[in-house]
Amino acid sequence: MSSKEAAEKLQTRFEGIVSELTEFRDEWTLQVADPNRIADVCHFAKQSLGFDYLVDITGIDNYGEDPRFTVVYELYGLDHHCHLRLKTDVTEESSSLPSISGVWRTADWHEREIYDMMGIHFEGHPNLKRILMWEGYEYFPLRKDFPMEGKPSEVTEVASTSTAPMEGGPFVTSPGGGNSGTAHAIRFPCGPPYTN
Repeated sequence: MSSKEAAEKLQTRFEGIVSELTEFRDEWTLQVADPNRIADVCHFAKQSLGFDYLVDITGIDNYGEDPRFTVVYELYGLDHHCHLRLKTDVTEESSSLPSISGVWRTADWHEREIYDMMGIHFEGHPNLKRILMWEGYEYFPLRKDFPMEGKPSEVTEVASTSTAPMEGGPFVTSPGGGNSGTAHAIRFPCGPPYTN
C-alpha cells in the first residue's frame, strides 16, 4: 500500500469529512474538514491502515485569518514505510479538538506542548497541563500576537516577572555590542562550518 492509496481509503471511509488530498514532493496530505472527527480519522488510520507511529503534532497560528489555527498530524507506518499528513482547522472561538492520546500514547506530550504554547485545548486528554510554562501563566508564547520580548506576569514564584529587555540578554545581541563583532566557527561532522 502506498501513501496515496492509504489517503484514498481514508477519503472513501470518511466521505465528506476528509477532503482535499494534496501532493507535494511525493508527500500526501489530507484535510479533515470536521475537527471534531479527528480522533475517529486517526483511529481508523492506525487500526485499519497500519499507521502505528505518530511522528509529530504541530500547531500553526494563522493569525489574522479564520479559522485561526491549523493542527497537523504526521503519521507513519513502520511495516509499510508510508508517511501521511492530516490537517484540521480550529477556530479561535472554540480553540478545542478531541485528544488522540487514546490512539497513540505519545500524543500526550505533543498535545500538552500545543496547549501550553498555542492555547488549543484537547478534550479528553488525561493530564492537560502546561509542559514548558508554569501553571498560572496566562499567555501562549507561540501565538503570533505574543511579543518577542515577552509579557510581564503576576506569578511571584518565578525568577523574573518583567518584560525581557531587547538590548542584550541570552537571545539578543545589539549592533555594535561587545560580543557582536566576534564570530566563532562551529564545525559539525557533516556540512560546512556554521558561523554565529
